[in-house]
Amino acid sequence: MESSFFFYDLETSGLNPRSDRIMQFAGQRTDMDLNPIDEPVNTLIKVADDCLPDPYAVMVTSITPQETLREGVTEDEFIKFFNKEVSKPGTIFVGYNNISFDDEFMRFLLYRNLYDAYEWQYRDGRSKWDMLDIIRMTRALRPDGIKWPKAADDKSTNRLEHIAKENEILHSKAHDALSDVVALIGLTKLIKDKQPKLFNFMLSIRDKKSVYDLINRKEQFVYVNGSFASKHEKTSIVTKIDGSMDSQGVLVYDLTSDPDQFIDKTVNELVELGSYSPDKDRLRLPIKKIQYNRCPSVAPLSVLKDEDYSRLSLDKKIIDDNYKKLKNAKNFINNLLSAQEILDNKRNNSLAKKTAFAEAKLYDGFISDMDKKHMTSIHAKDFDFEYPPDFEDKRLKGLYPLFVARNYPEQKTDEMDEIWQKHRQEVILSGGKNSKIAKYLILISELEAKNSTNKNKSYLLDELKLWAEAILPVEL
Repeated sequence: MESSFFFYDLETSGLNPRSDRIMQFAGQRTDMDLNPIDEPVNTLIKVADDCLPDPYAVMVTSITPQETLREGVTEDEFIKFFNKEVSKPGTIFVGYNNISFDDEFMRFLLYRNLYDAYEWQYRDGRSKWDMLDIIRMTRALRPDGIKWPKAADDKSTNRLEHIAKENEILHSKAHDALSDVVALIGLTKLIKDKQPKLFNFMLSIRDKKSVYDLINRKEQFVYVNGSFASKHEKTSIVTKIDGSMDSQGVLVYDLTSDPDQFIDKTVNELVELGSYSPDKDRLRLPIKKIQYNRCPSVAPLSVLKDEDYSRLSLDKKIIDDNYKKLKNAKNFINNLLSAQEILDNKRNNSLAKKTAFAEAKLYDGFISDMDKKHMTSIHAKDFDFEYPPDFEDKRLKGLYPLFVARNYPEQKTDEMDEIWQKHRQEVILSGGKNSKIAKYLILISELEAKNSTNKNKSYLLDELKLWAEAILPVEL
């Protein structure tokens, strides 16, 4: 099976994949030497009238919902094209922060439209990769041959548009999906050309088994993550927390942090330190959860040269001392595991409260084989939408009438239309003064006052206001 890269990028109506929508999808297939093959893909996807795009997002992308209606395709039309022309056997899907952002939006798009949300990244030799942490790792470990920009505060910046500009890589328009794809391919070529050993190593360990094997073999290893300190170029040396490793992931401890700060803390105190706080200077729990299937940027300690330790402000002696302290602190490790379990339960409960709608419940459980057959039948050419399949899963029963209303409105029954209108009311109007529409119109008014002299932004805000008026549900 011949492999190829497919670099892709999205522009969306907001940041939440559960409730926001993809407005633009763009991508380019390349061979394994990063030479473009096939024509680039660049399409708008219609925004349905249960969606109020985030004004901040629209002011960044300049894509209005009205434009998607004029020039775009429905979500189901796009997915059919995607499955046929993009998601080919052997495809390696690549993006820039796609693991945390774009891939999530794609999964919810597929689920919402009654397709399998995962197969596009693992069946028939397909897989995924994320260049953001590869860029961070290249900067940290093998920076030679590439110009690395600094932000205004003199800290390192790995923003795509900044690195592209510094290295004279074509990037005609930031936050345009196709332009971002072209720039990312150019930057990937640069890394492959200047640091081929690092590039090929990271490509070879992107799969779940390779990541597991590397972590399982090493007591200490290099880990690059965006939450690590800038002074270390987002790089640290970590170790597994005993008892936390399973088939899905592992907890690791950041060895730049002295365990003595935490050893005498109670479980509840550790939970407090592990909870979110806007105070950037507050002491934080130095643990991370590495999930093997999310292409984490990990490498053996042997990749670090002496000059790398110095350049990254990593002190070997301190790291070794912290490692010894941690391994001798059995009670602390037990408390850490207990604290992490509490933190995980809190996050899961918090997420459950925010996912009242069926289309937000992708991660509530896997779909049965029988329901997968029903889902496949829906997408046959001769399917009669008037008669929904007998789904076992309540989520799918809730999704079906919404799917028909968004993609095939002329085929929805009176009952489906009633469900759709009630859904729109709940999404847009529920909450009174705290409803989505109320907050949306207040925000637009505030932004209009701030951007009154900017013709383009004023136009975009006018369009959003007209959109809100056009889709405002009528009370039933």
